[in-house]
Amino acid sequence: MTAVLVPPPLHSYTANVGRVEVPGATLGEVLSALDARFPGIRFRMIDEQDRVRPHIRFFVDGAAATHLAHPVGPAREVMIVCALSGG
Repeated sequence: MTAVLVPPPLHSYTANVGRVEVPGATLGEVLSALDARFPGIRFRMIDEQDRVRPHIRFFVDGAAATHLAHPVGPAREVMIVCALSGG
């Protein structure tokens, strides 16, 4: 299982849960499993062409992950980071 650290801006999709355990060998599989448990959350991070949205960053075991095929390592922690904007 992979621990996914969900940022506060996405807590409305996870019933205010900040850490979720889901299966998956790649970032894409982890996000699909997360979406199966919390429908709609994947679309907030990944667009219709399966690209990471510009305001989202992923870190797998502390290393930046820029594509869905990125493997999830044995430590198995995925952190989702949302950029802040405004003025």
